[in-house]
Amino acid sequence: MRILFFLYLLVVPSLLFSQGGAPKKSLDMNSQYSSITDTVKKKKALVAKIDQYQIVTIEHDTTIVDTSLTLKSDYRHNYLRKDNFGLLPFANIGQPYNTLQYSLTNFSPFPDIGFLGKHFDYLYAEEINYYHVATPLTELFFNTTMGKGQNVDSFITLNTSKNLNFFGAYRGLRSEGKYINQLTSVGNFRIGASYNTTDKRYILYLHYAYQDILNEENGGITTPDDFESGNPDYKNRQRLEVYLTDAESFLKGNRLFFDHAFRVNPKEASNNLYVTHQFNFENKFFEYKQPTVLSTVEGRSVQRFGESYVTSNIKDQTHFEKLYNKVGLTYENTLLGKFNFFIDDYRSNYKYYRIILDNDGNVAVNDNLYREVNNIGGQYEYQKNKWNGTFLFTRSITKETISDLDAKLKYNLNEKIQFDFRYQNISKLPNNNYELYQSSYIQYNWGNDFKNEKINSFSGKIYTPWLNGEVQYTVLNDHLYFEDVSTDAQKAVNTQIINPAQYGSTINYLSIKAGREFKFGDFGFDNTLLFQKVTQSDQILNVPDFVTRNTFYYSSHFFKKALYLQTGIIFSYFTEYYGNDYNPVIGEFFVQDTKKIGNYPVFDFFLNARIRQTRIYLKAEHFNSAFSQSNYYAAPNNPYRDFVIRFGLVWNFFQ
Repeated sequence: MRILFFLYLLVVPSLLFSQGGAPKKSLDMNSQYSSITDTVKKKKALVAKIDQYQIVTIEHDTTIVDTSLTLKSDYRHNYLRKDNFGLLPFANIGQPYNTLQYSLTNFSPFPDIGFLGKHFDYLYAEEINYYHVATPLTELFFNTTMGKGQNVDSFITLNTSKNLNFFGAYRGLRSEGKYINQLTSVGNFRIGASYNTTDKRYILYLHYAYQDILNEENGGITTPDDFESGNPDYKNRQRLEVYLTDAESFLKGNRLFFDHAFRVNPKEASNNLYVTHQFNFENKFFEYKQPTVLSTVEGRSVQRFGESYVTSNIKDQTHFEKLYNKVGLTYENTLLGKFNFFIDDYRSNYKYYRIILDNDGNVAVNDNLYREVNNIGGQYEYQKNKWNGTFLFTRSITKETISDLDAKLKYNLNEKIQFDFRYQNISKLPNNNYELYQSSYIQYNWGNDFKNEKINSFSGKIYTPWLNGEVQYTVLNDHLYFEDVSTDAQKAVNTQIINPAQYGSTINYLSIKAGREFKFGDFGFDNTLLFQKVTQSDQILNVPDFVTRNTFYYSSHFFKKALYLQTGIIFSYFTEYYGNDYNPVIGEFFVQDTKKIGNYPVFDFFLNARIRQTRIYLKAEHFNSAFSQSNYYAAPNNPYRDFVIRFGLVWNFFQ
């Protein structure tokens, strides 16, 4: 009722004030000729065009601010603020996502801290955008959560001059969840700037980001039979017993990043020489806390993660720092393209403040892992007419050996048809938590010396008015993963022991994805289909064979085009498979072969509206769960979301 009342207060005044004598074009934000301000103009006032509000990536790709309401914007109206097809969320917002589509995985030759289950909502340096706007631009994002809490993201950017832009943003989430000990609290603050001299001789992009992600960890439900029973008493999810009632994990990160270039020749010409430099300093901190060590399962005490060094108040802390510098020299020729030769320096320190001794007093697990890697490399960029290509090769010249060959090629046949190709060959160092981890749990301590992972990947994409398609073929050698090494006796008493492992054989992965939208007047039918095939000797890389999302919807204008309305039903489904399970002690997913998840339909009903620059979203998520069997899981022992009604909006201000 509160949501409907708030929607009434928001929509009715907007409709009343939008039916004045304004020209029709002033309501069309998709037109580059329309006004982008709601204020009354003076007769000869300059009018900024929508294409003067630009978003620039660190790779200098430029897009325009989009205030339209489309089905794609509905797919992006979620916590991650991007289309999450291929990702399976847990029951509460801000929790991990199980990966249904392995081709979503990005590869970097450099090691990171690990704890990847905690990084789905962590913004990396390459995900930060920069801006150039004609007037100050503000965006407010809001979405309701599970139980008490809110999800907000506020953003502002302005150009103080034609050459200097500043931006600032903060995302905050607090969501109580429906199960015991499931609260999430996330803060994400970032500020930045971009600058260039009038003659473009010097260009600078910089940002600072602070992020913290807190999750209460319940370890999943202890009695899946109660969840699946259909007993109405357990519709109150607080009545389901969980393994952990007071545990929590916390990830924190600080980053200072800048990328700049200086042209040696004073004036831009057909031949240009640049000096480039990129700097990235980042520190991360991961903590797992569990005041009560013993779990309770059906009235008996259980050592869920085995024996521990302490009897209470577990507090495992991991510290990580990295410093990256990249210096290069770029030669640019208007006919031949751009040649960049560089050398980089990567240094990281992954540490604990203790060492683990064996029974003889010798060091069993060290206290830190220091890495220093230097690479030399080159990159060639070519852009001419319909072709756009980037070819990168780097190789280390130090003891820690890594290499990266990354070739991208785009061909635009015309404005509506585009082809993308990419080949990547990487030899990457393991993430640090594979090689070193310390915990108060005795069997969660290790020191390893794994081989580099070798990844060969080819992908191709096609975008047309009739069909969008993607294909990826990946060959994995020396693949690293986490596995359940619990003995049969430990499994019988609900003990879970997870350790890292390296697969000695080859894994072949193929994915084919296709999308097509059909239009019938005001009705539309959007389809996304994914097929995956894995060839391997053992069940290490597990994904569903088939994933689909199909949306039938209606959209039209009302009130003399003052209101644009969109409503429909989304159907999602993936076939049954041995989905990875999640372990909160290490913040990672691990391979399991005891329980399959999937083979359940999910129906969402949505009603979206757009009034000027405001987009309003109302969604009934997984409404079929109210009358279907309770067999839906995001991971073994971690149920998927129940039926919930959520409200949200995105509001842009052009000042």
